[in-house]
Order: sequence, then C-alpha cells, then structure tokens
Amino acid sequence: MGAPAFLAPVEFVRSPEALGAAYTEEQARAYTRWLATSHYENFHVVSFLLPKRLHQDFYNVYSYCRWADDLGDETGDPAESLRLLDWWRGELDAMYAGSATHPVFVALRPTVDRYAIPKEPFSDLVRAFIQDQTVTRYRHWEELFGYCRYSANPVGRLVLYLCGYSDAQRQALSDATCTALQLANFWQDVTVDLLKDRVYIPLEVMCRHGYSLEDLAARRSTPAFRLVMREIVGTTRELFRKGLPLSGMVDRRLSLDIDLFSRGGMLILDKIARQNYDVLRARPAVSKVERACLLAASLARAAFLRAA
Repeated sequence: MGAPAFLAPVEFVRSPEALGAAYTEEQARAYTRWLATSHYENFHVVSFLLPKRLHQDFYNVYSYCRWADDLGDETGDPAESLRLLDWWRGELDAMYAGSATHPVFVALRPTVDRYAIPKEPFSDLVRAFIQDQTVTRYRHWEELFGYCRYSANPVGRLVLYLCGYSDAQRQALSDATCTALQLANFWQDVTVDLLKDRVYIPLEVMCRHGYSLEDLAARRSTPAFRLVMREIVGTTRELFRKGLPLSGMVDRRLSLDIDLFSRGGMLILDKIARQNYDVLRARPAVSKVERACLLAASLARAAFLRAA
C-alpha cells in the first residue's frame, strides 16, 4: 500500500490516489490499525484489558466510527459534510451488498461476518452525524435522548456484538450507560459546543429555570444556570446508575472497561458539582492521576467480586 493511503479521513477523501487504490485485506487491516493507534484517543479504542484476539476487530469498528465523525466535523463545510456522509452511507450499503472497496470496509467486512453485526448500529451513527449538520438545539429531553439513541448507543451495541453479546437486556443497559456518557461529555463541553453553535441542554429545562439562550450565548453564570446544570447532571447520574448492572453481566475484561468508563463519567459529574455547577468559567477535566485512580479502583472492585 502506498504512502498516500495512510491519511486521516478528510485528507484521504481529498486524495484521488488514495481513493482510487485497490486494497487487500492485509493492507486494509494495516490502515485501520494505523488510524486507531495513531489517534490521541487510542486509550479508548483498544483497552489493554481486552484480549488480543479482539484488537483488530476493534480497530476496524473504531475506524468506521472515526471516519463518520471526521466527515461530519472536520471538513469545515456543512454542505460538504452532508455530501460525504451520504457517500459514506453508500459505501456501508455496498459493503453489506458484498462489494467493499474502501480500506475501512475491506477490513470491516470480515468482522461483520464473524460477529453477525447488523447494519443498523453503523447506519445509525451516520444518521447522527447528518443530524449534527442540521440540528443545533433540542427542545426537551425526548429529543435529546433521541439524538443519543443514534450518536452514542450504537457504539455500546457494537462493543457488545464484538464481545459476543446481542440480547436485548444487555443492550438496554448499554444504552443507558452510553447515553449517560454522551450527556456527561455535553455538560463538560458546554463552552466548546457553543463555539460550534450547538446547544445540547434541553430548552425546556432552561426555560423552566428562567435561563435563556441569550444568557447562555453571553456565558452568564447565574443561579438559574446552576439550577439548570444541577437538574441535567442529576438526570445523567441516574442513567449511569441504571446502566451499572451491565458490568456484572459480561466477561471480566469487558466488565472492567464498562466500570472504568462509567466511573469516569460519574467523576466528571462530581467535578461539575464540586465547582458549583459552573461549567461556563472552567471546563471540568479528569487528570491522568485521577484516571489511574479510577483504573485501580475498578481493578480492586473486580478482584473483590471474584473473591466473593
């Protein structure tokens, strides 16, 4: 495989040579492995707790998600993003029809076959990124949960498929956890999303507490805003609690990952509460030391449960 193929998604689609090349399965796997391990989020891609036999499959699924995310957020042009996301959805359809040519889909096809993964979670993610180009406000919780159903929940379901789980009970618990993680990220990044003219706080909650979009745009940290944050953090915390039983219904290694991510999300909520729900003046963040402590605590809980 020539060097042009080792490109991030937006650079890749702008390279006729990369787009026009033919890729063997070995070359395609090398590309998804490179894309996953070269990105700053690789800690979240293939945890060292997962068995090595699953690493390549996680690289393949991650690469699909990364491509959809970048095509939606990294082009700098909503119209171009919509065009590329429609093209990406067409490539997904082609893979399920048996004619994959893009390296991500060449690598992903055997994974899909091996674990009998349906098209829905992949297509749902594309739907969410398309929605990001056209919807920037959410009137109430139902609309926001509907968005998370497409943007966050498919990721958890894909992980379950890769680990051999496809039942409705585990999927429902995973949905609660993934929605909570998505919401915790929104509440952590209120100011970041404002720069993109996106507001994920339900407008109904803001209105009920007497806080307006104009107040938010001006970054007015008022008692009303803190009441808004207190409510939405509380709702998110309940979703985390609802999803926690999943960690006891999967194998040990996946259980550790689920526990770690859930506790990390709840730590973000705790940090928001500790700064009196004021995320407009300071973005809450989890330090490396805190991440290490979370991992140690998750390992300790797993050891205790095994002993019990």
